[in-house]
Amino acid sequence: MINRFEVDETNEMIEKENLDVRTITMGISLLDCISDDPDKLNENIYNKIVKKAKNLVPVGREIEKEFGIPIVNKRISVTPISLIGGPACKTTDDFVRIAKTLDRAARDVSVNFIGGYSAVVSKGITPAEELLIRSIPKALSATGLVCSSVNVGSTKTGIDMDAVRLMGRVIKETAELTKESDSLGCAKLVVFCNAPDDNPFMAGAFHGVTEGDCVINVGVSGPGVVKTAVSKVRGENFEVLCETIKKTAFKVTRVGQLVAKEASERLNTPFGIVDLSLAPTPAIGDSVADILCEMGLEYAGAPGTTAALALLNDQVKKGGVMASSYVGGLSGAFIPVSEDQGMVNAVMAKALTIEKLEAMTCVCSVGLDMIAVPGDTEETTIAGIIADEMAIGMVNQKTTAVRLIPVIGKGEGENVEFGGLLGHAPIMPVNRYSCSDFVNRKGRIPAPIHSFKN
Repeated sequence: MINRFEVDETNEMIEKENLDVRTITMGISLLDCISDDPDKLNENIYNKIVKKAKNLVPVGREIEKEFGIPIVNKRISVTPISLIGGPACKTTDDFVRIAKTLDRAARDVSVNFIGGYSAVVSKGITPAEELLIRSIPKALSATGLVCSSVNVGSTKTGIDMDAVRLMGRVIKETAELTKESDSLGCAKLVVFCNAPDDNPFMAGAFHGVTEGDCVINVGVSGPGVVKTAVSKVRGENFEVLCETIKKTAFKVTRVGQLVAKEASERLNTPFGIVDLSLAPTPAIGDSVADILCEMGLEYAGAPGTTAALALLNDQVKKGGVMASSYVGGLSGAFIPVSEDQGMVNAVMAKALTIEKLEAMTCVCSVGLDMIAVPGDTEETTIAGIIADEMAIGMVNQKTTAVRLIPVIGKGEGENVEFGGLLGHAPIMPVNRYSCSDFVNRKGRIPAPIHSFKN
């Protein structure tokens, strides 16, 4: 039972420390929508999404009002569209039509984003998957709410370098087609290794084929709560620091569990997982970088940053798994640049580089996230950065991702404003030495030896 003290404590977290439920995401399987008739396919997709998700936003608002817990986003994820569109889609424009259908359905049920314009190509690419991937730039430039992801590697299969190379080109094309809005389309495109089937966070959410017909996944977030707790044990030893973070993560996850249970019951939809990630926002006091500084670093990026982030990530997981029987998704600490004011400050102070961020991704939830780079960055350089990050995920048996934004027409040191939860970011320099001969080799990088566990 939750006692009065815990209620008061939670209220203070919400009012003063930016505690929120970052998202309720409804995962919807579209497997039963498949048709070889494009008109029928799009009709089936629209009808199923609207039928399943019509009450998602009203129920979310109802829970917010009743419990006083902010729920920032209500979202939908669907089965990877490369699987759904295969029989009917013979051109890239056929896939773009599906993207527009997803966008229309998302608007009609008033959600913030819909994810799943995706392909899973960690070992090879089918013709339908290649068509979808090549359609991504046009799809993201023609829609507002659609998010896209491509999984190009896994610990079991290795890294499909043909897909990596293609994604370098796709990211540049997406940047060009959305250059009037500072290449914002790239903020809705993620490249993954070891992508989970139940991630509720955008832009990488999709409803995996291992999932049921419809499910509710919830993502909680409380960087401000953790920072406040850590500030109260300043100067204490590591045992005290770890226990403090762990206990705080437990309390934050309990809030997510409550919301997930209520949403599941009211929507008559099975509960999937609680993702207990620390997801920052541009708001002051809602920063993962600030937690690292509260631990004793002058800036995120200073020596000791990777160790501090490893400690934070592990204790968040340890605390969270005691609060919910079904923890999943990504669950840990996100380290985006544009969405975290503390990270932006570290970049401006030249304490944080892409190379240091890459090292940090070895121990965090995801990877190189929401990083603005010069618009003239070569597509092979982008592919090389993706390959490096995928290798970290493959070898370490963890999820890694890349969300780079080459801002067309802007260069190193300039600032780009994305707005809302996407924030703003200084454009970071990239290593200008060429890797084209490496990424232009065909085939795939084989899986590491420790993947062979049968």
